[in-house]
This record gives sequence, C-alpha cells and structure tokens, in this order.
Amino acid sequence: MRHTLKRGFRGASLLTVLALVLAGCTSQSALGWLPTERGLTNQVDRVIDLWVVSWIVLLIVGIVTWLLIIWASVVYRRRRGQSGLPAQLRYNMPIETFYTVVPLILVLGFFAFTARDQTIIEAPLEDPDVSIEVYGKRWAWDFNYLNENVYSAGIQAQELPGGGVDADALPKLYLPVDQKVEIKIESRDVIHSFWVIDFLYKKDMIPARTNYWYFIPQEEGVFRGKCAELCGEYHSLMLFEVHVVSEQEYNQQIQALRAQGNVGRLGPEVNVLQNLPGTSLNSESE
Repeated sequence: MRHTLKRGFRGASLLTVLALVLAGCTSQSALGWLPTERGLTNQVDRVIDLWVVSWIVLLIVGIVTWLLIIWASVVYRRRRGQSGLPAQLRYNMPIETFYTVVPLILVLGFFAFTARDQTIIEAPLEDPDVSIEVYGKRWAWDFNYLNENVYSAGIQAQELPGGGVDADALPKLYLPVDQKVEIKIESRDVIHSFWVIDFLYKKDMIPARTNYWYFIPQEEGVFRGKCAELCGEYHSLMLFEVHVVSEQEYNQQIQALRAQGNVGRLGPEVNVLQNLPGTSLNSESE
C-alpha cells in the first residue's frame, strides 16, 4: 500500500512539472496570460515585460518556499520510537536575516521597476497629433475631438433579448494609427475609470479633476473598452469601442460627425454636478 502511494505521488508530481513546462511554451504564457498582444501601442510591451518578469520572480519565490516547507517537514519529522518535543531553537540569525533581507529586496525591486515604467508611460508626448477629450457619465461616454471641433455623444450599451449587447450602438472612439494621441479624461458625475483592455492601461475619471494619457496606437483594429470603477446600477453596461484606423479613414469619420451636425464640444456645461470647484455656479455662490 505504501509503495502504491509513493508511486502515485511521484506520478502526480511528474504530471505537475510536465504541465508547468508545457504551459511555459505557449504564446499566452509569454504574455503572462494578459488579454492582448505585443506592439498594439508604444506602451504595451513595457507593461507586458514588467508583468511577466514579476510573476516569474514570484513563481520562483513560491517554489523555493514550498521546497523549504517540504524539506523541514521531512527532515524534522518525528521518527519511529521518538517521544517528546525535539530540541527547540530560540534564535537562528542566518535564517532570520535571510527571510528579512530577501523580501525587502524583492519589494524594493518591484517598486523601483514599477515606478520607472510608470514614469515613462505617464510622460507627455510633445506636440500630439490628436487631442481627444473623454467624458465619462452614468453610464456612457462622450468624445470631443478637439483638433477637429467635432464630438460624439454615446449612450449606454443596449442589451439584446438573447443576451449580450448591441455592438453597433456602443460609443466608438476613433484613433489614427501611428499618430501621437493625447486623451484628456474628465467625469460628468461620479468617479469612473477609462480602460482600454488591450492597451493594458486605465486612468481614473474624477469630478473636477483632469487626467491625461499619452500613447501611440501602432496596430489597426477594434479594441474593447469599459469603465473599471464601480459607478452605479448599470456600471457593467458602460462599454465602448476603440477603432484604430488609417489616417484616411479617421478623416472620413470626422467628416461624418461634421455632416451629422456634431460640431463643437460637449463640455462641462452639460455635467450632472454643477457645484464643483471651478464651475460658474460654485463661483457665484462664493
């Protein structure tokens, strides 16, 4: 019986190791199982590399920890014929130094590399080719194309009877490929979060505060976006799409908005909250 258990344990261990090795060969594991692909923007590869290196380091830490636990359980187990407690150690300076210094180095390392990459990602791009103002509102999005003086007013995602949503009715943000983009991020009511899933970055939308995001889309395609901050009853339906297109198609979309009469800017005058710092109503009350 004991030999059967040992063989079963060895077989399970072998299968586990084999599964980990094979999983390491997949393209998804090379991305850290992130929902994207390399090269979509000038920032995506940096985020992927930071994430993958982080979980590899943590996987190694986990393996070492489990090996130490198993080693201690086997080496210091009670043998047949033994009774009472084993010899107790009050201090072990090498071990205590190890488990204090190593975690400190790991935390400082993660912090340093994250801060470095965040600083690079957050750095403004000089002379953006496209400047777009995004307003989050319960539960949709407004896009102001500031350079072209046109806007697109979005509505909440429309649920279909059989499940899902009507993709054609989703708010759509158009961006020209290989152009420097400046996103000006605002909120009309409560805190939202502007998240383009495949671009691996999101920024909070805070009332009375303006945030910015600078990047260069490098691949054409349609990408999902959503609010990443719980903002009320229909938060799950606060969806949008990002269409990265050629410069010619981008200009055609701008002309289509102009032909629909969407000329101008949907600014703070249509915000739900009109008593925030900096608004005319708040200034008059002061």
